[in-house]
Amino acid sequence: MGRAILSHFLILSNSAPLLSSSSIMSLLYSHIHYLSDFSSKLNGFASKSVRIRQNSKYSNGFRCYCDVSPSQQTSPENSPTSVTVKKRIVSGVQPTGSVHLGNYLGAIKNWIDLQNTYETLFFIVDLHAITLPYDTKELSKATRDTAAIYLACGIDASKASVFVQSHVHAHVELMWLLSSATPIGWLNRMIQFKEKSRKAGDENVGVALLTYPVLMASDILLYQSDFVPVGEDQKQHLELTRELAERVNYLYGGRKWKKLGGRGGSIFKVPEPLIPPAGARVMSLTDGLSKMSKSAPSDQSRINLLDPKDVIANKIKRCKTDSFPALEFDNPERPECNNLLSVYQLVSGKTKEDVAKECQGLNWGSFKPLLTDALIEHLYPIQVRYEEIHSDSAYLDSVLEEGARKASEIADATLKNVYQAMGFLRR
Repeated sequence: MGRAILSHFLILSNSAPLLSSSSIMSLLYSHIHYLSDFSSKLNGFASKSVRIRQNSKYSNGFRCYCDVSPSQQTSPENSPTSVTVKKRIVSGVQPTGSVHLGNYLGAIKNWIDLQNTYETLFFIVDLHAITLPYDTKELSKATRDTAAIYLACGIDASKASVFVQSHVHAHVELMWLLSSATPIGWLNRMIQFKEKSRKAGDENVGVALLTYPVLMASDILLYQSDFVPVGEDQKQHLELTRELAERVNYLYGGRKWKKLGGRGGSIFKVPEPLIPPAGARVMSLTDGLSKMSKSAPSDQSRINLLDPKDVIANKIKRCKTDSFPALEFDNPERPECNNLLSVYQLVSGKTKEDVAKECQGLNWGSFKPLLTDALIEHLYPIQVRYEEIHSDSAYLDSVLEEGARKASEIADATLKNVYQAMGFLRR
């Protein structure tokens, strides 16, 4: 309506010979009064404000500004060109050893659902894999194998970016920049560093084991992530990432960044944890109090996704149980029982209540074959798809290349801002 009034006024102005100057001025003031009244009414009905102000550059012109509150989402009816921006999630897994049931149920399986709702970036963190002694001949193979498993489990390359961490160089660059702002005391308090360094001994522990939480922070902050799927044991590292983001924003962001030619405000988005309600931590088959892990010396402690049927059956048959009668969830004195029932719940797709009811009257002798069959049935399609992907190296390479390209676009933009905010002379 405002535009129509102004257009009407301009047509009358261009027809000046037909009106006297006093008539034009009278008409001008009447239109200004009408627009002011229109603006006041509009302010009472919506979160938009119409401001009419004189343009200092053009003394005879007027401009109309319409501001929409950032918290208000424009409806498709009001704005046909509005675009819904998905929240972004990043996550990764190391390529050391075979991907096991804990990786799958605790992370990868949840990613399949997340990729339909969020903008997702999943990557193989090969740089994290060298923090402890490793086999150089196996690193490249394990990286490709892990990527193939990602895809075989259901990660869709048309919805998610799948790539290798070292293929995006910005990860290492940002880590170094973040290291300059990370207090050493923050790293010394990391529980995993204390545990692994105690097991390996000082002479076998490199600096990378101490500083890899900074690389993890780089992995997350580089992509301006909204959420990070984490298990309970990774919450401490994510908390360090959040603290580091806030610290860098304080040290280099805001007006300081703007004075250097940047946009100002926060450099990094502070991510939130996304912890699945079930399967966040699958425990060892030999110790219900320890997490299922690739680094455990005994292969009997885990179910690998590529384990043959007979191997799976043997591991379940020999897994640690207890002597209590019947089966039940959430009894702190029965960690192995709770773990195996949780695994059965997740691979069968049943609810916790249904599993509790089904297994309440069973003993271990009748439950283990039930669990074995459920595991084999669930993993078989993954194993078939894995063999198909692994045998097509050209397809796998193209997925990783395209994933790295998409990731680099986001990462390079963030890195450029960090360099600018920290005062570097750029080429």
